[in-house]
Amino acid sequence: MAAATFDTRKHVGVYAEHVSNVSSTDYPGHYPHEDHSWDPDQFRQKCNVQVNRLSNRSIDFDLVGVDASIANAFRRILIAEVPTIAIEQVYVWNNTSVIVDEVLAHRLGLVPLNVDPSFLEFKESPSIQATDRNTLVFKLEVTCTRNRNTPKDVTDPKMLYNNSEVLSSDLRWVPQGEQEEIFAANIPTPSNPNIVLAKLRPGQEVNMELHAVKGVGKDHAKFCAVATASYRLLPLVVLNPEKPIPPSSAHKFQKCFSPGVIRVDPVTKEVSVDEKNLRNESMSREVYRHVEFEDCCQLARVRDHFIFNVESEGFYPPERLLPESIKVMRSKIATIKKAAEGLLASKDSNADVEMAEG
Repeated sequence: MAAATFDTRKHVGVYAEHVSNVSSTDYPGHYPHEDHSWDPDQFRQKCNVQVNRLSNRSIDFDLVGVDASIANAFRRILIAEVPTIAIEQVYVWNNTSVIVDEVLAHRLGLVPLNVDPSFLEFKESPSIQATDRNTLVFKLEVTCTRNRNTPKDVTDPKMLYNNSEVLSSDLRWVPQGEQEEIFAANIPTPSNPNIVLAKLRPGQEVNMELHAVKGVGKDHAKFCAVATASYRLLPLVVLNPEKPIPPSSAHKFQKCFSPGVIRVDPVTKEVSVDEKNLRNESMSREVYRHVEFEDCCQLARVRDHFIFNVESEGFYPPERLLPESIKVMRSKIATIKKAAEGLLASKDSNADVEMAEG
């Protein structure tokens, strides 16, 4: 593989006390006196999404070939605009636990629900009538009693009492209207059944009715489709061929970087960069602290290579989150396009009127 070279257009310079080339052009990717006409085929070649790690609750993927404004738009949409279902209204019939009604209601609202939002409509305002098309109903009925069969030397509350804890698994869905048929394949439940909501002792009781609605994260954090959504630029280490690392200092140079980033040939002591492990570099700038390594390398970050880390804690599997954010962005673009077309149409009609009057 050819050695990497520093390019002010593609790379952000990382120095001991500052960074360089952080500003984009007025029109991202466009430079004066050059033809940068939009070419869909060229964009397809540059744009790439590659999944590097996938688990039940998180995903790491690379988004390559887009401007920072686009990458950040996806991040913000993931956090604030991908719709989910969460508990909005809590009707307390009885609560004799030590947790006050408001705190318990707040905890219930933050319980992630395993419900497909596409099956429900948005409830535009609290005053709108709740129906089977916009609201899910849950019951929470838990009473703590003493376990008479427990040995005297036992001190564990879970053995001493029945229902000593109110768990998210105690939420019981009550179908309304046609919901039983609509949600037959995926019954609404909390995505994590082991969340402790309250602790009870004999004689204490919780009896509530809960209404869940569709919402987005910008309205309240409980509607966030992700636990975290972040990105960072791909690190880059550019070695200077005119000033190679002396063999006697090769291992010292290697220790200035994260493990696996720098390779040292066991025979020749030649230093090289491991492209596969380069993404693990922490960019600590430790190499800049040593005078003997001055001008031996240049640290940088690739401007259009974004390493995303997204964690899901609700209905959406991690691999579905980016497509959902793209769907939201497409709807925004469609709205802008429709408004622009309407504006152009109104201007054309006004021009026709003025010409007719003249």
